Amino acid sequence: MVSIPEDRGERMSTKESVRVLIADKLSQTAVTALEKLGAQVEMHADLSADDLPNKVGGAEILIVRSTKVTAKTIDAASSLSLIIRAGAGVNTIDVAAATRRGIHVSNCPGKNSDAVAELALGLLLAADRRLVDASVDMRAGRWRKKEYGNAAGLRGRTLGIVGLGAIGRAVAAGAHGLGMKVMAWSRSLTPEQAEALGIKFAADPLEVAAKSDAVTVHLAAAPETAQLISSKFFDAMKPGAIFINTSRGEIVDMAALSKAIADKKIRAALDVFADEPAGGDAAFPHTELAAMLAAATPHVGASTEQAAEAIASEVVRIVRVYLETGKPPQSVNVREKSAAQTSLVIRHFNRVGVLASVLDELKNAGINIEEMQNTIFGGEGIAKDSDGVAASCTLRLDERPSGEVVEKLRSLENVIQVSLK
Repeated sequence: MVSIPEDRGERMSTKESVRVLIADKLSQTAVTALEKLGAQVEMHADLSADDLPNKVGGAEILIVRSTKVTAKTIDAASSLSLIIRAGAGVNTIDVAAATRRGIHVSNCPGKNSDAVAELALGLLLAADRRLVDASVDMRAGRWRKKEYGNAAGLRGRTLGIVGLGAIGRAVAAGAHGLGMKVMAWSRSLTPEQAEALGIKFAADPLEVAAKSDAVTVHLAAAPETAQLISSKFFDAMKPGAIFINTSRGEIVDMAALSKAIADKKIRAALDVFADEPAGGDAAFPHTELAAMLAAATPHVGASTEQAAEAIASEVVRIVRVYLETGKPPQSVNVREKSAAQTSLVIRHFNRVGVLASVLDELKNAGINIEEMQNTIFGGEGIAKDSDGVAASCTLRLDERPSGEVVEKLRSLENVIQVSLK
């Protein structure tokens, strides 16, 4: 269940309300938790990408699941400061447009891992046992035990995993439980890590394709992964092997997959498709491909109650941390490493205008501040409003100030000490 610390809701509710727009379905427990944080929550579960620009209005925080956040929406949101994707990826959000406007984009990686892994394993079983075809025949009144009673089975066979993040590792654990051997490739995977996980290391995706009886893909959508699973990959696969994709449709060359199904009898089961409908109830254009698949689901890998609650709880945590610190966790568009060349430490009395004077001197010297943090000293016997309260401000600068600039800073009123590091 979604939860927040017991005493924080009351404290934060006394502050000015922050406006939160939820443009997808989110659990009511999450909505209640956000309201306890002092948020004014508005939820429109069925908004489309075209509708969103007209609804985002004065929202400061936007929460979405599958609804696309376009540059048009971002431009229409004059107060927006944080977009949260209630899921693992951010490919449905125009991150570049958000970055240009100084808007944080955060997500909830790993919270739906078990749900997606469960579906991947379910599709694997469905493809091996031909569960969909058998069910269709049964519903049509056809008892074809002879046709469907000759599955290869999974125990002792090799499952290849392309992408060994949280979902890929959960799939590997499930496959081990089925008695399967596991081989994997991932950009960050080393032979030592693979050995520790009890899996075989593959040097590249083609090795996974060539040596596996079934392959499942668990990669994030990115320019470098677009159609990574190409005709070369399918050419390397064993005839009759199983192919599963529950990650993103753009990662797979769909034309090459269709050819592999026809020519090599690849048994494919998909939860994701290129150019899939954005809405929850819409026409599906790829009916010809769907007819060729061993199983197909409409991008529901993360759609379990367990995953929904885990993601909702993480969304609440992100909002809470952001309201308390101004820095949301999991921000995907904040520079990991500062370009700063030096640190300037200003110890000063905590009085109005001190830091403004410091910033003016740096501005006059043409020095830019990359990062800034101010810490207030305190403790027993020190009154909160005492004139003697000291603070220490650390500024990360893009260039080292000259001796002359440092001396000007030292001469400022209420500055105790200046040092460079």
